[in-house]
Amino acid sequence: MATHWSTVFAGARDTSPLLVGVIPFGVIWGAVCVGAGVPEWGGFVMSLIVFAGASQLVAVQLMAEQASLAVVIVTALIINARMFMYSASIAPHFKGMHPLKKAALAYPLTDQAYAISITRFNGDTNGLNKGAYYLGSAALMWTAFNSSTLAGAYAGAFLPAGSDLGFAIPLTFIALVIPAVIDRPSILAATVAGAVAYFANSLPYNLGLLTAAISGIVVGYTAERRQNHG
Repeated sequence: MATHWSTVFAGARDTSPLLVGVIPFGVIWGAVCVGAGVPEWGGFVMSLIVFAGASQLVAVQLMAEQASLAVVIVTALIINARMFMYSASIAPHFKGMHPLKKAALAYPLTDQAYAISITRFNGDTNGLNKGAYYLGSAALMWTAFNSSTLAGAYAGAFLPAGSDLGFAIPLTFIALVIPAVIDRPSILAATVAGAVAYFANSLPYNLGLLTAAISGIVVGYTAERRQNHG
């Protein structure tokens, strides 16, 4: 049986190829924060507390546009709703673990850590310390994102006044969405969400984004149910 630390390192090793996308994302987030008027340390601290890159980008964008606090919070929660599904999916693999340890492992949950871990857990797990493996994967993502956030924030401080990095937000989301569009339900969800976002763009407080997210979730969920019961 592998030792605890060798399993932690194995989780980090298997996740390391994904750093090519995570590090630029963190740098962009840090720079966008500074561009929106958030102090360098503020963007870094937000990453430490929230640790949810996509919703952080949207939250800062909404705050910069004077959206209400309720809209900011609800939008961030909707974007992160997928974490409920990730948690429900991976929880059985941590059966018997102390609740406090489970709570600690929930904090660094990311798309990447979930995908790598659940793929490994669904394979040959003979003698595998699943908690240690997941910890290695999640810890690498946490370290990479937060360190690149700090680097991006201080690099952004040297950008000329008035520099607009807002264009990076839609480009980043496109990079996140495209790999996930792999079947009919996800194609329908992405198409409907994109169309609604376009036509609802004029709604106040950026409510078009919230409306598009809800529309995409409903359509995708309905299509998936029909596909599974068809």
